[in-house]
Amino acid sequence: MEYLIGIQGPDFVLVASDNVAANSIIQMKNDYDKMFKLSEKILLLCVGEAGDTAQFAEYIQKNVQLYKMRNGYELSPAAAANFTRKNLADYLRSRTPYHVNLLLAGYDDADGPGLYYMD
Repeated sequence: MEYLIGIQGPDFVLVASDNVAANSIIQMKNDYDKMFKLSEKILLLCVGEAGDTAQFAEYIQKNVQLYKMRNGYELSPAAAANFTRKNLADYLRSRTPYHVNLLLAGYDDADGPGLYYMD
């Protein structure tokens, strides 16, 4: 089993994950990092099929960086969650769905902390 946990308070978000990559009862890796830094204030935690998690998280990570380069400012956690949710929904309706579960945590100066779950 793979685990992600997230706790949101009035002025913080706390996230944690295990480091195991497993398939059924077989433990393939015990040092697999499931946290991906999208920006200075946004973190994506991803579990599921090993190849799907790495590919989807890197795709989201690179697109968030591209947005910052094109527009000169970072996405808010809510906007990053909306972008991630839309892409995940589009891929689930395609012939090559990503089998991933996600937690997206971030802090926005205007809105405060945000914690979002997607599956």
